[in-house]
Amino acid sequence: MDQKLPDRQRVSTLGEIGLQQFAPYLMNRIMGRYNATLRDNFRKQGLTIPQVRALAVLSVTDGVTVSDLSVYTVIEQSTLSRTLDALETQGLVRRETGETDSRVRKVFLTADGRAEFGRAWPAMHDAFEAMFAGVDEAEYAALIAILQKMLSNIRKHQI
Repeated sequence: MDQKLPDRQRVSTLGEIGLQQFAPYLMNRIMGRYNATLRDNFRKQGLTIPQVRALAVLSVTDGVTVSDLSVYTVIEQSTLSRTLDALETQGLVRRETGETDSRVRKVFLTADGRAEFGRAWPAMHDAFEAMFAGVDEAEYAALIAILQKMLSNIRKHQI
């Protein structure tokens, strides 16, 4: 799919490509459906999708800066700040000032936050399993390799 502009006379229109063949549309639609499936489960826990995203990242990479957490969670810093305020009020995360730079804040999952994410994870895993029903290990591995290559192509951050 290496279609560079110099090799082509003109750029195809979206109508010519078609929505069902346009990967960004499909990825957006898949994640929208995944989030919608989880939204009701999380609401029962008193959590939002951004809050669970933050808890999920912190369950794997604890003690990250707010800036890095924004990249990992794909949440703008202003929204993430409000999300962290709510999580901190609930006792699920704590923010600490950096040791060498007081402007840097690191975010840590509390024991309650880890337990809360533990309650959210089964629904996330079930939705993940449903999404990949009928996809074999080789197809999944190929998809992950392609997604990692795509991320590398567009990455603006080292993480």
